Amino acid sequence: MENQVSQEPKTGFQALREMVRQAPPRELCDLCAVPVRPAHQHLLERTSRALVCACDACAILFSASDTKFRRVPRRIRLIRDFHLPDALWEDLAVPINMAYFYHEGVAGRAKASYPSPAGAVESLLPLDAWCDLVAANPILGTVEPDVEALLANRLGVISGSAEMEYFVLPIDECYKLVGLIRTHWRGLSGGTEAWKELKHFLTALRERAHVVEGAAHA
Repeated sequence: MENQVSQEPKTGFQALREMVRQAPPRELCDLCAVPVRPAHQHLLERTSRALVCACDACAILFSASDTKFRRVPRRIRLIRDFHLPDALWEDLAVPINMAYFYHEGVAGRAKASYPSPAGAVESLLPLDAWCDLVAANPILGTVEPDVEALLANRLGVISGSAEMEYFVLPIDECYKLVGLIRTHWRGLSGGTEAWKELKHFLTALRERAHVVEGAAHA
């Protein structure tokens, strides 16, 4: 009995040491299974539009536009003089004042989605209105199909910006925005936490963005 009692503290301590020694699980490349860094690259599976975590080597292999996967770029551009009057915004038929627009290669057309408590909601995008928007903002011709999007933030001061703002950004940032709203939104108005997280998200975009002129072609 004495031996059993004396061994219990030792056994518990050993178990604790084993728990401390265990490193947290590392995220792996979904293609080759090697560990990836926390700030790793993503690929987009073009048919399902699902994101795939990738190491640098696999990301380079899938840089071509005609593969199953498309490499998601990292650049973020804040467009200084984007032209989108209220009338044209109404023609785009987006029911809320924040949405992202992208060209889906498989469907061969531009699409719009907006975040909601239930996830991303696709909004029908009238072709004429989109063509008018592209004509007014030539920089949209530089947006990479599938993997980049135009994010329109017209929420004003409630989102931490006194003015409307428009980003060209990687599609994974749009997915992050959708996940943020889906996770934190509460009730009809969203709640304090959701708006706080949204402000943090937009602030981070501004800090990382390169400011460009909307009339520019690059």
